[in-house]
Amino acid sequence: MDDQGSSVMSIRGNQVHSMDGSSLELELETFQRQVTLRFLELAAVGNDDLLSLAWMRKLLDIFILCQDELRMIFFNHRAQVMKPPMDRIVSDFFERCVKALDLCNAVRDGIEQIKQCQRLLEIVLCALDQKRIIGEGQCRRAKKALADLANCMFDDKESSAYMALRNRSFGRNTTIKDLYQIHNQNSNYQHRSVGHFRSLSWSVSRNWSAAKQLQAIGNSLCPPKSNDLVATNGLAMPVYTMSSVLLFVMWALVAAIPCQDRRLQLHILIPRQFPWSAPLLSLHERIMEDSKKKERKNACGLLREIQQIEKCARVINELVDTLQFPLAEEKGEEVRQRVQDLSHVLEALKDGLDPLERQVREVFHVIVRGRVGT
Repeated sequence: MDDQGSSVMSIRGNQVHSMDGSSLELELETFQRQVTLRFLELAAVGNDDLLSLAWMRKLLDIFILCQDELRMIFFNHRAQVMKPPMDRIVSDFFERCVKALDLCNAVRDGIEQIKQCQRLLEIVLCALDQKRIIGEGQCRRAKKALADLANCMFDDKESSAYMALRNRSFGRNTTIKDLYQIHNQNSNYQHRSVGHFRSLSWSVSRNWSAAKQLQAIGNSLCPPKSNDLVATNGLAMPVYTMSSVLLFVMWALVAAIPCQDRRLQLHILIPRQFPWSAPLLSLHERIMEDSKKKERKNACGLLREIQQIEKCARVINELVDTLQFPLAEEKGEEVRQRVQDLSHVLEALKDGLDPLERQVREVFHVIVRGRVGT
């Protein structure tokens, strides 16, 4: 080939390389912008909506979208992804993702525990149904369900002192000891209690810890060094971004949903120079502040609907303690009002729990697909 032909080929090669570089730069900028906009929208909600079922579903939607977009970036630039040091960076990211799979399983167990609480509330609702005459038998049935609900709202491993403290929220007039005396009157009923159910439900071992799993995901998570950014043409940055998103999403799930050993004192250290870091860190701070509130410190989960369950259980338990039969008209009206409040809580649980469980399952499969497809 003559010199002129060689020059033409060289120019064309440089043009293709330039076009590839421009395409990659645009993809990376778009990814960072989308992550920022999505977390800004998440952070814009008020405290009453934060950690609600609807908010959690939106959080998981964002994770799935971001994960799929990162996977597409990997696919479009797979030749660079396979080269050092990008291959090491991607491998580290997938190691963090694998650790998140156990958390997905534990969260699904936690959702099942909330569903058990939902079923117990349905027993209370049926027992105090406003369409029928409420007698002492219905009242005893409601109190049995409340006793099981009290047992469902804390972990087996907690001490008896903690259990007593935790369950005072169900009523000032009736202690947890009183509730258990009612609960233990029927040994066959006790055998089917939520404690028995819960002991069979875990997908993880009994000494497994959600807190330690979160720490493992966050270990050595730091922004890419300048030489890694140069060597990877910037591809290291979306991997760091997605690793941070993964850590926050898993931490928020553990904060909201009952999990085994769900201590929340996890430091998420993200430099504020990244545009998406401000809303993410703001959400982390708000959730931590919520967990420190007196009425939330010993909660089995910070999900808003769990708070509503506890409130309903406390109010109804206090009301049932004051009932005298035959029921006065004024008390009957109060029971009807509390039952209506309870029905609203149950409706929110019915509408939100199954979709959330499906999304957790989808997060699991998205992580697996990302690992297999790269």
